[in-house]
Amino acid sequence: MKAAYFEKFGGPEVLRYGDVPDPIAGPGDALIDVHAASVNAADWKFRSGSYERHSQSKFPLIPGRDFSGVISGLGPGVADLKVGDAVFGVLQAGREGTYCEKIAIEAAIIARKPEALSHVNAAALALTGLTAINALDDTLKLKRGETILIQGGSGGVAGFAIQFAKHIGARVITTTSAANIDYVRSLGADEVIDYNTQDFTKAVSGCDAVFDTVGGDVALKSFSVLKPGGRAAFIASGVEAPKPTRADVTSLRPPVGRARAPLERIARLFLEGAVRPPEVKLYPLSAAADAHRLSQSRHFRGKLIFQIR
Repeated sequence: MKAAYFEKFGGPEVLRYGDVPDPIAGPGDALIDVHAASVNAADWKFRSGSYERHSQSKFPLIPGRDFSGVISGLGPGVADLKVGDAVFGVLQAGREGTYCEKIAIEAAIIARKPEALSHVNAAALALTGLTAINALDDTLKLKRGETILIQGGSGGVAGFAIQFAKHIGARVITTTSAANIDYVRSLGADEVIDYNTQDFTKAVSGCDAVFDTVGGDVALKSFSVLKPGGRAAFIASGVEAPKPTRADVTSLRPPVGRARAPLERIARLFLEGAVRPPEVKLYPLSAAADAHRLSQSRHFRGKLIFQIR
């Protein structure tokens, strides 16, 4: 099969496009013909060697975590899915490898794709949706009537989070650049702060919750906008949440588990019209290096997607 892969850690230039062995479905697995796979910030961090758990991995390595495709084979013990089912999902935690034409994955953690949802958009919603739902619902326990600041509103995860927060019934404030103000407003943001011309720490106060997708100084400054007892969730500050700068607030790092139920919830939210897919920029697998350069620059909105079939 064809894949985008690398044989040493490094910059985008280490990515290659070519043939690698086909995967084999083991017990409980589904073999999937991948139609679309998304690019996540985790992918270029993996490629650069930032994840210690992969330091002793055997090359070549294939990046990628989420996908949409069609089942072409089943391993022993899979009875609730069938060959020909269109499905989407996210690889097991700690595993990479969706920038390719075929994958084998535990069948229990994937979900059927609604017919109304294209493969490209399903791939765009998979990990972004899981992350946003885990952060807002399971971790922050956001409630109707609360106010949340979502940092970096034009990104894939943050864009889903804006819509999901509005579905919950929260008031949503977000930060973005001037070029993306109309975009985040179209997702449902009630108040938008242009981070190039406004200091969010002076424009916002008394928030019940913060969801940070940016990291760095933005993450640390986010504690200042919380009301006493407020809570903040961080996904761009490493494996642990940053230490709070105040004693009266809570800092949290959402886990992003893999399971069928939250994927089915994403599908329902889409079918109900509660969320829509993000803006998408398409790439062929052969242009993986270009996609990583743009992803690493962070100067884009929505999602970057490989259209494979």
